[in-house]
Amino acid sequence: MTSNVLAAACLVVGLIGISFLGAARASPADEVHQGVAPSVAAASRNRDAQARYVVGMRYFDGEQVPRNYVKAERWLRDAASMGHAEAQNNLGVMYSSGLGVQRDFAQAVAWYRKAAAQDLADAQHNLGYMYANGLGVAQDYAEAVKWYRSAAEQGYAHAETNLALLYLEGRGVPHDDAQAAIWFRRAADQGTAVAQRHLAAMYDTGDGVTQDGIVSAQWYRKAADQGDAQAQSDLGTLNATGDGVPQDYAIALEWYRKAASHGNAAGQYSVGLCYDEGMGVSQDDAKARAWYKKAADQGYGWAQLNLGILFAQGRGGPQDLVRAYTWFAIAMTADDEGVRTRAGADRDLASKRMSPHQISRAAEAAHRLVSRIGRKSRT
Repeated sequence: MTSNVLAAACLVVGLIGISFLGAARASPADEVHQGVAPSVAAASRNRDAQARYVVGMRYFDGEQVPRNYVKAERWLRDAASMGHAEAQNNLGVMYSSGLGVQRDFAQAVAWYRKAAAQDLADAQHNLGYMYANGLGVAQDYAEAVKWYRSAAEQGYAHAETNLALLYLEGRGVPHDDAQAAIWFRRAADQGTAVAQRHLAAMYDTGDGVTQDGIVSAQWYRKAADQGDAQAQSDLGTLNATGDGVPQDYAIALEWYRKAASHGNAAGQYSVGLCYDEGMGVSQDDAKARAWYKKAADQGYGWAQLNLGILFAQGRGGPQDLVRAYTWFAIAMTADDEGVRTRAGADRDLASKRMSPHQISRAAEAAHRLVSRIGRKSRT
């Protein structure tokens, strides 16, 4: 019997990536002549920072001209050197990403800082991100909090989300679930799927808010409808368990499949579990094995354990104790203590039916796979 642990709704904490380019954008000119509008070209000759910014963004976006990051960098640098905040921020983005210039996080920080000092929310968020991740500066969560807060207080949704994550983790500020919920709610109300998912998880567990399964399901649904794969998987779990919504394995499977289609390991595992247990679909060991394998290859511990069990029992394909031992050994490196304990016991049981040579082969295979899976999980 495989372990029928559903991919539980959980907080998957991580900082949002750089917010590419600012919300503040210049309107495109009406005419283009040799790649730039005559009025813009004239203004550029007159050292007009806004006009230079427009030209730079034309080249950056490939808007009415061929995209050219090198030319974009030259025009944006001109505008940035004249104090144009959006140009400074976007030049920082180019250095962060290596677009038109050699990637240089220190230079990115320098430009973000100039724009942030002018109270540009995009730049404040981006500078906070650099401090949170130690890119171009020493990692400093207190500084990250400072800059995220500056942007969040202007209603910048990504900064609101990242500030909430820092409260949730107690990085740079004391751990405070209530504050995390407040900031998640502000970002969620603006339609930020990541914030909606985290807020849903908080309502599910009652951390920082009054526990409410119905409200949790509503927020998961909002995030899931935007294509957030983890929210889709978590919503599937609510439908499978009947938390906040009527229990319905068929609907649960639909959400798991959507999550799995995005490559979400929890969703892949849960599709496998549905086939394994015949929940919402006809029981099918071969399909369960295939879906467990997808999630196992991404480092999902429960999938590794269940895959090993199927190999050990000869379900969904020929019995293979070497592969069973291999996956049990891999599962023993999982973060989840329950997975590690069960995998260790199952590995020991399998080893009693194996020759020393088979055990050696399986152990070597596990070592290779752990290394490969670890590299994949970092990409």
